[in-house]
Amino acid sequence: MKKFRLKALVAATLMGGMLGGAGSAMADQQLVDQLSQLKVNYALQDNQAGEHGTHCSVLGADWAACNTATIALTNAGEEIKGKDWAIYFHNIRRILDVDNDQFTITHITGDLHKLEPTDKFTGFAANQTVSIPIVGEYWQLFESDLIPRWYATSGDAQPKVLVNTDTEDLHQFVTPFKGDQWKRTSTDNNVLMTPASRFVKNEMLAVLPAAALRGQIVPTPLEVKVHAGDVDLTQGVALDLSALEKMAAQAVSQRFTLLGIAANAGGYPITTRIEKSRFTGKLAVSGAYILSIGKKGAEVTGYDQTGVFYGLQSILSLVPSDGSKKIAQLNAKDAPRFDYRAIFLDVGRNFHTKAVVLRLLDQMSAYKLNTFHFHLSDDEGWRIEIPGLPELTEIGGKRCHDLTETTCLLPQLGSGPDSTNNGSGFFSRQDYIDIVKYAKARQINVIPEIDMPAHARAAVISMEVRYKKLMQQGKEKEANEFRLLDPTDTSNTTGVQFYDRHGYLNPCMDSSKRFADKVIGEIAQMHKEAGQPLTTWHFGGDEAKNIFLGPGYQDKNGNVEPGKGLIDLSKEDKPWAQSQACQAMVKQGKVQDVEHLTSYFAVEVSKIVNAHGIEKMQAWQDGLKDAKDASSFATKRTGVNFWDTLYWGGFDSVNDWANKGYDVIISNPDYVYFDFPYEVNPQEKGFYWGTRFSDEAKVFSFAPDNLPQNAETSVDRDGNAFEAKSDKPWPGAFGISAQLWSEVVRTDERMEYMIYPRLLPLAERAWHRADWEMEYKAGREFAGGKTHNVDTQALHKEWMLFANLIGQRELPKMDAAGVAYRIPVPGARVVDGKLEANVSLPGLAIEYSLDGGEQWLRYDDAQKPQVSGKVWVRAASAEGKRFSRAEQVDGKP
Repeated sequence: MKKFRLKALVAATLMGGMLGGAGSAMADQQLVDQLSQLKVNYALQDNQAGEHGTHCSVLGADWAACNTATIALTNAGEEIKGKDWAIYFHNIRRILDVDNDQFTITHITGDLHKLEPTDKFTGFAANQTVSIPIVGEYWQLFESDLIPRWYATSGDAQPKVLVNTDTEDLHQFVTPFKGDQWKRTSTDNNVLMTPASRFVKNEMLAVLPAAALRGQIVPTPLEVKVHAGDVDLTQGVALDLSALEKMAAQAVSQRFTLLGIAANAGGYPITTRIEKSRFTGKLAVSGAYILSIGKKGAEVTGYDQTGVFYGLQSILSLVPSDGSKKIAQLNAKDAPRFDYRAIFLDVGRNFHTKAVVLRLLDQMSAYKLNTFHFHLSDDEGWRIEIPGLPELTEIGGKRCHDLTETTCLLPQLGSGPDSTNNGSGFFSRQDYIDIVKYAKARQINVIPEIDMPAHARAAVISMEVRYKKLMQQGKEKEANEFRLLDPTDTSNTTGVQFYDRHGYLNPCMDSSKRFADKVIGEIAQMHKEAGQPLTTWHFGGDEAKNIFLGPGYQDKNGNVEPGKGLIDLSKEDKPWAQSQACQAMVKQGKVQDVEHLTSYFAVEVSKIVNAHGIEKMQAWQDGLKDAKDASSFATKRTGVNFWDTLYWGGFDSVNDWANKGYDVIISNPDYVYFDFPYEVNPQEKGFYWGTRFSDEAKVFSFAPDNLPQNAETSVDRDGNAFEAKSDKPWPGAFGISAQLWSEVVRTDERMEYMIYPRLLPLAERAWHRADWEMEYKAGREFAGGKTHNVDTQALHKEWMLFANLIGQRELPKMDAAGVAYRIPVPGARVVDGKLEANVSLPGLAIEYSLDGGEQWLRYDDAQKPQVSGKVWVRAASAEGKRFSRAEQVDGKP
């Protein structure tokens, strides 16, 4: 009997514990469910807080620059009392202070922060709003600085996204910026783009007649003579593609079909051949072609297969968008300006799908861009399958709310607590082979980049999971084979995007070299199987530093200067400073200082690259800064993506790299970073540390082979003129590349918005040197508003033509390809009761509304409509199915 009672007592106790645990879990989930219904509002208050009494320096802000904002949480439901909860949110700015003692905000890693209640928390009362004033570092000038998908957690409950932040429509939780909030400082001289200011900017443009566009090829040929007669392709074309390999021929045929020109044996004949002997001088290069379009047929002669391919693309370029399918008879001789004409795509920060990558390759080939720089890894994600290292994609290719990071990386950049968005994803081995094959058929070389030794957190964390798993199995040797973290390294260091020492693989460990060798070898094999042997490996190499050791911070315990942030510098380390492996290398004299380790590791990796038969290694230039010159590396050639901002001295420092024997690829942020906004308007999206805008006209005006010249046609980040001169010799650029970094480019649609139509003027500058581009001359000075060396009239005339070609002819082709290009917001004003409107890409339709967007009317410039009251304007895509952002007209300028 006693035994039975004891068993019953134990069973009851266990059951009670189980029920208690279940009850607790249910309570946690109920709390999370309630918190997910809180309505978030983020309102910027002051971007110039330091000028208005906030002690930014004391708070440790870089260059003593900070902003103030208010987070408001509105509870429309029942009272929320619990204190065992946290709300995680993404913010690209460090939060320096919280002015509400009921809450604390903790930085977790990267852009991930945690909002928690303090002991003074009194709950979220029903139908009440709680305000949390904060101070952030720097400024917030574009609404895209605010990141969606805040989420709530409690105990072991399933995290949930706060409903009104689960969106790409930022106005659901961000108060639109107003007044001067778009200004970085009170002396910011940029021009805010409104309908009125856009109208003034666009006034130099006009819609050109079709006759003015006849015979124009994009990008512009080296030599062309347009004849009087036309050729009608309505009956299709009889294509002889015998000079092309099968897949290249298929790619060309697909584009003819896309543009509505059918294959027809009885159609207009087009023949192709390769005949190198016909090419001399500037024409004797890969990609050169001779094109003859006559009454009875067209002939494309290429220097090589690529030349044939490009000649056919030039025929397709002539096809108008009015449905007539008539093209001009002409003769052209053409060759590329630069050997290297590139688009860079970052899929590490946010993943972009195979479909959108293939669509990008289609557009690149149509405009004769020949290099796809594929950024496959970063702190936030590893995006390519590597046989034998499944953790790289199982962990590094996935983000979710796992604080241990043993199943995934922590959420970043708006990915929220789960893996159902572009924060997660990777290319399988076969996906990558397919992409390379697709690129090869379109005469595009793929350059993979695996960023190291910095920006390597996804790899480091993945290999730590692998290490721990194998150690648990007693496989110590295998566990250490590819480990990237020195367990003795306790360095306190913070990278540019706020990751700690786990963001850097250790360059002093043999296992890091084995890892590089493994990854390079596997990707090289994929290229081999795709039929495009790997000719260039991109090492990355950028930003291996501790930001707190930068010039904008100072030691709060030392001599204090005004205008810098106060921090305790005694607690800060250079990357790897506390690693015993790296300290040993310094003592042995293998490297001068830990600061030189990035360049040391680049040399070591170049030996691996060379051993794999790859002739060239490439890097971001700061990764090679401590090497003597290009001869320091084991590969036959070494390239650098040059990314110094022009107005901060890039017009001069670029020469240093070219004179050291590097192939210099012009990649300047202030012109060809396509993740930067198109215009100065808070509703545009993108990072902006290098410039506040880069629109199509600015990209078109870029002089990539004479960087000082750009001082006459551009402004610095704050809208001010600058001066540029270099006394050094300039051997010339090897190429040009436009970059799309993806920190705030979360979707494929946004990716295409940022790339197109800026890709078109990039292709023009990559292929064609304009007459208004001056030859570099050492010692020649350029100064905005002071010198007048550049023929700006010629520049404006050429831009007028090119803008019309984009608006009238090329964008309809992108519509046909399903490309979600950006549609510019029109300029507009009301004068004497009549609406006047224009657009930066003439040929696009403009619409206006008198009722806030319920009904839209087509604008006719010849009959300017009479309007009264409020007026909204927008532009429409060429096929009329998509529209620009709508804005209210300001009235008289």
